[in-house]
Amino acid sequence: MGGTQRTQAGGTNSIRRGTSGRDGRGGLGNVLSGIAVAIGFALFLGGFVWGALVYQPYTVPTDSMVPTVKPGDRVLAQRIDGAEVRRGDVVVFTDTAWSNSPMVKRVVAVGGDTVSCCGQGGRLTVNGKELDEPYLDRAGVEAVGTGTTFEVKVPEGNLFLMGDRRGASLDSRAHLQDAGQGTVPRSAVEGRVDALAWPSMRMVDRPGNFSALPGGTSAPGPLRLQVAAVVAGAALVVLGAAYGPVARVLGRGRRRGPAGAR
Repeated sequence: MGGTQRTQAGGTNSIRRGTSGRDGRGGLGNVLSGIAVAIGFALFLGGFVWGALVYQPYTVPTDSMVPTVKPGDRVLAQRIDGAEVRRGDVVVFTDTAWSNSPMVKRVVAVGGDTVSCCGQGGRLTVNGKELDEPYLDRAGVEAVGTGTTFEVKVPEGNLFLMGDRRGASLDSRAHLQDAGQGTVPRSAVEGRVDALAWPSMRMVDRPGNFSALPGGTSAPGPLRLQVAAVVAGAALVVLGAAYGPVARVLGRGRRRGPAGAR
């Protein structure tokens, strides 16, 4: 009896080990799949949480930033300090002299700059250099040249802001008679627009036309890295969760193969 029991125990153990290996419920593969799912969840949730901490969504109500941003577009603005703003940035700001609601405009000059309008073909001039602005609504460029002419020395700590649809934008030009000649304090900035989230999804590029001026242009935010973390996390979760069922299906196929041959 003792021998029989040892044989049965040994046989049972052998069957369990074989089953575990064949149907994917154990072994190294199962451990690795569990690790993949855990890392995937961490990346997926971490990317979302990181994004929520760094970015704020806004809905754009007007057409002053066409074609860069259209009315009703949902944008993602990186929460930054106003001191980080550079020329060319599209920013969200609130200034009660303009409106009690957040507004979206492009920074064309910063403290210490002299901005004037208009050069050849309606071009803006910053510190004596005419700007080539490829992001503008081309239909409104000539309207800039025939509109209000100005020359403003931007106070330190302030920004001069304009819409990309120059022919239909109420921006710093509409406040030239205000204190600061239409400029806005850097402290009024709530965020820098990095991307459109709805109805299309794309990054808002940093224009190169300001890069030669002192201070250059700002670096992109971490949005691409956050999206990559979310996508990679989702992929790891799916792959890790799929390991067990796939291993069981393959295991059954291997067991049925010899039986079918007989």
